[in-house]
Amino acid sequence: MYKTGHYGAALLVYAPVGGALLAAGFEAAALVGGAVVVGLSGLPDVDQRIPFVEHRGPTHTVCFLVLVGFVVGAAAVAVSQATSVGQTAVLGAFGFLVGGLAVGSHLLADALTPMGITPFRPFSDAHYTVSLTRADNAVANYLLLGAGVLVTVATALVAGSYRIR
Repeated sequence: MYKTGHYGAALLVYAPVGGALLAAGFEAAALVGGAVVVGLSGLPDVDQRIPFVEHRGPTHTVCFLVLVGFVVGAAAVAVSQATSVGQTAVLGAFGFLVGGLAVGSHLLADALTPMGITPFRPFSDAHYTVSLTRADNAVANYLLLGAGVLVTVATALVAGSYRIR
């Protein structure tokens, strides 16, 4: 998929998390988490700019998902310690979650294409594809973005009206 499709997939994957945070009264965390997930949703495609790295190779794996989760989690811990924002372990876990969701949403979107993904390399060569649409299909990319926006807005409206106290 292209950027628009990856943004939509990120919104779809993050919507339940953001909704739960909104319902619990953590509006800032919901917004920051959403921004991080959408902002990092294209990260696995960095492989297109690195010489000798196969596209949809190592950056399109569960190992990369875990690595990004740890890096974002560590960044959240560092911010927490530097600013005394809150519970360091909770923010670290939240950072791991949003980093993992960003890469995970990317993998899910790429699995929709005929090229698919091999997410368990180097442990398995199992290849996954739904083969629903080509990555360069503009209509499919914008439909995915529209679905992500629609689900995010609907989730925010519902979660905002059902506060958990």
